[in-house]
Amino acid sequence: MRNEQQSGTELGRFLRARRARVTPEDVGLAAGSGVRRTPGLRREELATLAGISIDYYTRLERGKETRPSPSVVDALANTLRLGEEEHEHLRSLATLAARSAPEPPAAPSRTVRPGVKLLLENLRPLPAYVVSRSNDILAANPAGLRLLAGIEEWPAKQRNIARYVFLHPAARDLFGEDWTIQVRGCVARLRALAGTDPDAPDLTQLVGELLLKSPDFARMWERYDVRARAQGRKTFHHPEVGELVLGYQSLLLEGTPGHRMVAYHAEPATPEHDAVALLDMLGQEPSTAAARHDGSADAPSAPSA
Repeated sequence: MRNEQQSGTELGRFLRARRARVTPEDVGLAAGSGVRRTPGLRREELATLAGISIDYYTRLERGKETRPSPSVVDALANTLRLGEEEHEHLRSLATLAARSAPEPPAAPSRTVRPGVKLLLENLRPLPAYVVSRSNDILAANPAGLRLLAGIEEWPAKQRNIARYVFLHPAARDLFGEDWTIQVRGCVARLRALAGTDPDAPDLTQLVGELLLKSPDFARMWERYDVRARAQGRKTFHHPEVGELVLGYQSLLLEGTPGHRMVAYHAEPATPEHDAVALLDMLGQEPSTAAARHDGSADAPSAPSA
């Protein structure tokens, strides 16, 4: 029999995970005496603060109540101190839970339109790549692929950002102190997708692999973070061009659901711009890895999917 953490709906699992991360002090309650057996708020505390009955809230967590009103969703989000993106995710989960017969997930497209490939080429030497909703790298310009040191050695179908940051031996050295920030963003994107499309084959296969092979991923997966940064700066300790700090922007590509372009930028006439120009040149050099881009049998070993 499945335990309570495994049972119920994604809505219930999300509420449990977020309730465990809000302390009584966070919402102005006295912690009280004695040892609390429940991490974070108790069900009755959250229900009272949100203005709903304890029985109703318990049924929500257990998946026995699947049609919370918008006002209840908003009250829970406010009590749980959710950010804007998390609040919207909670609304999406409530909508999904209310469906009596969810539509089967559509197979995600892996086709990158010619115009998008032309944009990647025109961005050179700046690194850029296109990823799917589950972070598969679908297309990249030379510097974009080379920026993730060592990923070009993997067969094309294995190239996935989440798989790279958790399983590739070069990833921790590449991101250094920023590794934790990088992997949290990857997990948050996958968690958000799992909430709205939990049966997606591309997602379940990837998550199953990472849960099996990476204790770090398994621990972060249980936190149920759903916020991911769409822009900012990243520091790379690259084995070929040294340390560089690049700005980046993630852009949704209209017309192909789930596809994003991630582009990095550096000011002209700076060491960072010189470094990405070198990456661009290195990425064009003929190599065994490039010849095996189609994932032939002789390609270097990669984690099994």
